[in-house]
Amino acid sequence: MPIIVSEIKIAPGEPKEKAFEKALSVLKIKSSETKAVFVSKISVDARKKDNVFLVYSVAVSCDNEEKIAARAKAKNVVLRKIVPAQIPVLKEKPKSRPVIIGFGPAGMFAGLYLARAGACPIIFERGAKVEERTAAVENYWKGGVLNEKANVQFGEGGAGTFSDGKLTTRINDPRCDFIIEELEKHGAPAEILSKAKPHIGTDMLRLVVKNIREEIISLGGEIHFLTKIDDIGLKNGKIVSVSAEGIEFPAENVIIAAGHSARDTFAMLKEKGVLMEAKPFSVGVRIEHLQSDINRAQYGDFAENPALWAAEYQLSYHVGDRCAYTFCMCPGGYVVPSADREDAVVTNGMSCFARDGKNANSALVCSVSAEDFGGDPFKAMAFQHEIERKAFEMGGGTKAPAQTVGAFLNGGISHFGKVEPTYARGVEDKDLAKLFSEEITSVLKTGLVALDKKLHGFADPQAVLTGPETRTSSPVRIVRNSETLEAIGIEGLYPCAEGAGYAGGIMSAAADGIRCAERCSKN
Repeated sequence: MPIIVSEIKIAPGEPKEKAFEKALSVLKIKSSETKAVFVSKISVDARKKDNVFLVYSVAVSCDNEEKIAARAKAKNVVLRKIVPAQIPVLKEKPKSRPVIIGFGPAGMFAGLYLARAGACPIIFERGAKVEERTAAVENYWKGGVLNEKANVQFGEGGAGTFSDGKLTTRINDPRCDFIIEELEKHGAPAEILSKAKPHIGTDMLRLVVKNIREEIISLGGEIHFLTKIDDIGLKNGKIVSVSAEGIEFPAENVIIAAGHSARDTFAMLKEKGVLMEAKPFSVGVRIEHLQSDINRAQYGDFAENPALWAAEYQLSYHVGDRCAYTFCMCPGGYVVPSADREDAVVTNGMSCFARDGKNANSALVCSVSAEDFGGDPFKAMAFQHEIERKAFEMGGGTKAPAQTVGAFLNGGISHFGKVEPTYARGVEDKDLAKLFSEEITSVLKTGLVALDKKLHGFADPQAVLTGPETRTSSPVRIVRNSETLEAIGIEGLYPCAEGAGYAGGIMSAAADGIRCAERCSKN
């Protein structure tokens, strides 16, 4: 139960030991009285561009911690109770092994939980294992043919494997500490344990997901790659089996962690009577700036200080009932081809752990609501695909449509120069207004101008827009019981995480996977 001393500010470049000294001063103890002193969290305070600080939370372990913390009488001093995650081992094997559909963050952590519990889960992943998937994706990015079974959307680790690997979340769930620790144990950089906005990077994620896979298998779990679920068997309101590639497997507990792009799986579930509804999501473009310009806008005169990391941003602006906002910001990253079918163009953002690319990018999107589609999630999915198909045609079947911000706002020809598009398959200068409805285009244009007032240079005329960004989140919610987490009316079927409409990112998806696994292990 260490003492946490937060809000300790030191100048960029000063050693962390300076923060340690300040923490001990607040607690009125000497270094010789401690058992351990380490960084709990670190962030940047750049609200004043002429006075940027690193902000530390320092953990101190010592004797008489409660007494010392109370004696400090400071608001920035708290005792942190550390409760190790407990995965109870099952007293007896279940009648049938639990089944997990999908091996993204939710499926991985559900699988890890159930494997450690001794349940020997069976996992079906329609895509390839990460080694084969990486080769297929890189071939596609270099201009090769899309592999519809191994791409950015489908495969081991889910869509997050080809992303920035952000571990930030707005949920307040104690499972998050366990997730972070397990990611670090399986190969993620140690700094994710202390950074306020941790990330792993796509290069590191590939190792992490492989290591988690190997632990699950070592504990008796099975993972079937390139194996898509065809059907589920129901009897008297209970799930009794799943069929994969024509082979039927008995199953009493099934976690569906299929991800936000498994449109054919959603169609199959609808045919089986699984209750679904549309949920809000967003569409738009990826916007690229020079990372050095973002650093300057956020850090001012400290922009080139080597103690500071690549700057980030998160912006939003309401336009009537809609919202223009940035999402999935990738410092020092790349805009990547992310289609999962041959007649579509889909973009996403990615960065490696070092975040040392020349450009910064993020999604710039407009919100759409369930009401836009009459509450029908399949109309929402059709809306997504129509934009992706139109982008495919605009890009000539290979490239992505792109435009400078200046041309998008004011018309004319794009002159790519200061900011070079990073989309690997190349871009075509096209009017992105023709990709979206007039309303969405208007919201994006209004948002660009408004967000520039919040982050100077955001609407730089030479910044680049590449489209479309359509997979911000699932347009589908599979309705489930809030207590049992089972699909309404179907015992033993657990809709899970982002694809089912209950998460939005690596951390929340992994936490929901664990939550569903906990319920499975009780049945």
